[in-house]
Amino acid sequence: MDLPQHPFGAEITLPDIDTLMASAQGWEDRYRNVIQLGKKLPILSNEYQQENVKIHGCESQVWLIHQQDNERWLFAADSDARIVRGLIALILVLYNEKTTEQIQAVNVKAEFEKWGLLSHLSPSRSNGLFAIVEAIKNISQNS
Repeated sequence: MDLPQHPFGAEITLPDIDTLMASAQGWEDRYRNVIQLGKKLPILSNEYQQENVKIHGCESQVWLIHQQDNERWLFAADSDARIVRGLIALILVLYNEKTTEQIQAVNVKAEFEKWGLLSHLSPSRSNGLFAIVEAIKNISQNS
């Protein structure tokens, strides 16, 4: 299976997101940045939008696919909600093209707090975010 190509974790990196979020003027600006990042996420075709790759625990529909390339994990994901697509893009910056050890070491909560996003997410959105993260950690540890 060849995953759809996207720039997150390769061309768009953690320092890029740190700079983008640090330059944001308040929550609305950060929200706009998240939406814009989500627009760069490729839409997964129907062949990938299957029940067996759906993340449960998300209010919206989220599909996560993966493959391992040597020691590195490659992920692609999609959602039917605009803001969730943006959150997925941020998650992919943190986890895509990383080793299992690097994936396990990421503190996603600290990153989202640093970006000024965590306190503005609804409880259900936060639960969905952490369900995606948990799925990625489980995939990398158990595959």
